[in-house]
Parts: sequence; structure tokens; C-alpha cells
Amino acid sequence: MPQDDDRAIPAATATVSHAAERGRTIALGILATLAVAYTLKVAAALILPFIIAAVFNLVLQPAKHLLHHRLRIPAPLAALALILVLFGIVGGLGAAVSVPASGWIARAPDGVKLLEKRLHGLAGPIHYAERGVRELESLLREGQAPAHDVAEGPMQQAPPQAAARQDSNPNLMGTIGSVGLSVLQGTGAAMGQLLTLLVLLFFMLSAGDTLLRRLVEVMPTYADKRRVVEIAQEIEQNVAGYLATISMMNVLVGTAAGLSMWLLGVPDPLLWGTLAFLLNYIPILGPFLGIVIFFFVGLFSFDSLWMAAVPGLIYLVIHVIEGETVTPMLLANRFTLNPVLVIGSLFFWDYIWGVIGALLAVPLLAVGKIICDRIDPLKPLGHLLGGPPDRDSKEPVVDLPHGRVPS
Repeated sequence: MPQDDDRAIPAATATVSHAAERGRTIALGILATLAVAYTLKVAAALILPFIIAAVFNLVLQPAKHLLHHRLRIPAPLAALALILVLFGIVGGLGAAVSVPASGWIARAPDGVKLLEKRLHGLAGPIHYAERGVRELESLLREGQAPAHDVAEGPMQQAPPQAAARQDSNPNLMGTIGSVGLSVLQGTGAAMGQLLTLLVLLFFMLSAGDTLLRRLVEVMPTYADKRRVVEIAQEIEQNVAGYLATISMMNVLVGTAAGLSMWLLGVPDPLLWGTLAFLLNYIPILGPFLGIVIFFFVGLFSFDSLWMAAVPGLIYLVIHVIEGETVTPMLLANRFTLNPVLVIGSLFFWDYIWGVIGALLAVPLLAVGKIICDRIDPLKPLGHLLGGPPDRDSKEPVVDLPHGRVPS
């Protein structure tokens, strides 16, 4: 028995030591994740141009191969031509829709009365809800009033005359100056980020192959070199193919939405087609937001409530045809992603980088899965992110681009 106890003590000690080491590893992993998330949010102005340039670089790879390898155009000239065409299209489209967009935004304050008129049938329930909220606020205010009065006291309250003088003499010029300064600072920062994006994209398109070659050369073993090449090729094939396919489908969705609005007589169909094109890049939430926006556009454009619902219904039909039929057929051979992690990635990157983060959520998740699948310690995480579709299984799968929920 004493010998058994002597052998059990080292085994127990080793088990405890292993558990403690594993706990430290998990704690360090959590702290590292939080540190990376904080850095991504704080340094967004520095990191975002790199990420956006990398995404544009993937989108333009087929055109670059056509110009540089097929037509024998030098890489710098091909990169410059692609950048000019891309941002010429973006700039022209932005200039075309900026004027009607500003007009609709200017009409927003008057839209409240118009909505009350269109939705007069809901006036009763809305009135009762507002009255309930006001009564609740009054009860809360009455419950907090004694403590508030005791805490402040009569000597801490501002004199009414002084308050009246402050209200009657607002520092209007100071407010206007501060707003103007903030606008100028924001414009300068945006122009600086745009210039950084253009420079990075130019060098990625013209010298990206050289960077990959140098990275392969510094890898210590042949297996590492092969792994880097495989990751780069898979990212280019899958993510670039996904982005090209989705962009093509989004153009068709925007065109169909714009034509539908034009046939219905809705003002500024180009604006709504562009909006449908952009919203379709955001998985799951983008189409829902589009339905709401098109419904309100119908309320502003038509007198009848039934006609006001037609633009939203048409947009819904277009999205169902594209999202549930055409796009899954085009991307049926590509790997899939977990829909829960797709929506989680969407919310995470929206919190970190706003709307741009929401647009980049699925490509970043796809790149992460590709990297995890090629590195042995990270393969369980890659399997968690999603796996290749099982052709023998009858269970519906979730497609990569828009995080389709199984039907």
C-alpha cells in the first residue's frame, strides 16, 4: 500500500501541473484575443486601409492576370489602369447618387407627419403606448424627486436668472466653429486613408507576387513553404471567386431593383438600385434592412398603403430568387461556414469597424477558416468555423457568401 501511495503522488502532481498549465494557456489565449480586438478597434484608421486594399487586390486578381500575363502589359501599368477604372466607377456612381440621397435625407424631418398620415390606422395603439411611457416616466420621476432635491440642496441649484441668461445668449459662433473644425478634420482623415488605400493597392497589384515569393523563401522547411503557397492559392481561388461571384450577383440585384423602382414610378431609381447592390454584401441583415428601407420609400412615394408595400415586396422577391436559388447554385462547390459564426462575425466586425466591418465580415471569416485548415494546431477551430459540404448527406448546408440558414 505505501508503494501504491508513492506512485500515486507523482501521477496526481503531474495531473495538477498539466491542468494548471492548460488553464494558463487558456487564460493567455483569452487575454491575447481581447488585446487583439482592442488593437483592431483603436487602430482602425491604420489597419482598415490594409484590409480594404487586400480585398480589392483579391477582387482585381483575374483582371490583373488578364492584363499582365495574357496581354503582356507591365505590372505597374496594369495596376494603375485597374485602379483608375475601379475608382472612376466608384466615384462616378457616388457623384450620381449623392444629390438624390441628400434630397431624401433632407425630406426626412417632413416624413414624420407623412408617416402619421399614412399609418393613421395605428394612431390609437401608438397613442396608448406613448401615454403609458409618459406615465411610467412620471412615476419614476416622482420616486426620484426627494432624493434628488436632498442631494442638490437649495444652495446648489443654479439661479433662474443666470439660467435664462445662458439660454438667451448661446455661444452660436463657437458651436459653428467647432462643427466646422470637426468636419475639416474628418475630411482630412478620410482623404489620408483614401490616399493610403490607393498606394497600398497599387503596390499589392504590381508587386504582390514578389512579396509572396520572399515570404516563401524565408520559411525554414519545405513543408512550411508548401503550406504558405497552398494557403495563398486557396485564399485567392476561394475568396476571390466568392467576391467576384457575389459582386456579379449584387450588380444584377441592384439592376433589377432599380428597374423595378423605375417601372413603379418611384423617384431616383439609380439610388435604390445602388442601395440594393451595397446592402446585398451584408449577409442576413442587409436584405432585412433593405426590405424596411424600400417599404418606407413606398410610403413616401404612394398614397395607398397597399401600393406602399409593393417596393418592399418586389425587393423581397428579388432577394429570395438570388439568395436562395441562383447564388447557392453558383457557389455549390465551395466550402461552407457555420451560420451562427457568420452572424457572430457580422456583429463583431460591425462593432469593431462599423459598416465597413460588416461588409468585410464574411471574407475575413473565410480567410480565417482557410488558414486554420492548413495549420495542424488550428484544425479543430477550422472545423468549428465550418466544413466542406457532405454530398451524401441530405441535410441542407449553409453556403459561404451569405450564411444561408438551413431551410
